[in-house]
Amino acid sequence: MGTIVLLTLTGLGLAALYFLVAAGLSLVFGLADVLNFAHGLFLSVGAYGTWWAANNLPGAGPGGFGFVLAVAFGVAAGALVGALVELVMIRPLYSRNIEQVLVTVGLSLAGVALLQASWGADPRDFPRPEWSRQVTVVLGAKVPNSILLLIVAAAVVLALLLGFLRYTRYGLVIRAGVENREMVTALGIDVRRAFTLVFVIGGAVAALAGGLGGVYFGSVSPSQGGSLLIFAFIVVVIGGMGSVVGSAYAAVVVGLLQQFVNYYGASGAGDLCVVALLAVVLLLRPQGIAGKAVTA
Repeated sequence: MGTIVLLTLTGLGLAALYFLVAAGLSLVFGLADVLNFAHGLFLSVGAYGTWWAANNLPGAGPGGFGFVLAVAFGVAAGALVGALVELVMIRPLYSRNIEQVLVTVGLSLAGVALLQASWGADPRDFPRPEWSRQVTVVLGAKVPNSILLLIVAAAVVLALLLGFLRYTRYGLVIRAGVENREMVTALGIDVRRAFTLVFVIGGAVAALAGGLGGVYFGSVSPSQGGSLLIFAFIVVVIGGMGSVVGSAYAAVVVGLLQQFVNYYGASGAGDLCVVALLAVVLLLRPQGIAGKAVTA
């Protein structure tokens, strides 16, 4: 029983990390129709921003409120990079999908190279709070607190995103833009501001994933964002492009499947099963779990 509980909660922790990366990615594609391959850069910026702040920023550190301050610094850095990417590199390329892919892939590679040039290619030890190294007993299973932190953070982010999308003016504009961008523009609403806003939100949430991922993995590295981005794309496709709730459902399925299969099966079998699940979804329900069917 303890093993099942531990695998379930660690799978949910992994799902929480995937969701934090995928949520902004899904919003950006749903509204702006941009496949942002540089999204992993936002995560890396958040991870390194949190790591740098914890070591250098006055008042920040691995203990107590200092850790919250360090994570806030990383989130702000990710949001700023998200806004700059949209304003400088993406805005001139709307409706030019091939150029978008080339630019975002190039930006992702350049970002990794810049991080390596600044802090080296080797992983850096992350200044984790002492309480995150401890465990909490849940139904007989000793669960690392870092996993519980990820689960709580993802639940809070999901609630905040749903509240923003449903009860604020810009949230309603974003939801309407996902459904029919041309109609929103025809009503005289400046959708470009919404484009910038979803990049800011995506950058902030991905940066949060980077900061909390540093606690989860115990280290940060320049390539960390790229490896997580692969599974984030899988989650977005399975959940349905543009659906935050669909991404949450898909992240839970992917995280649990990967964790259980990797434990009970051969090493790496969980990743293979996730890819197989993606293929099945694309064949049987290409619009994803929460996506709407496309009709001619």
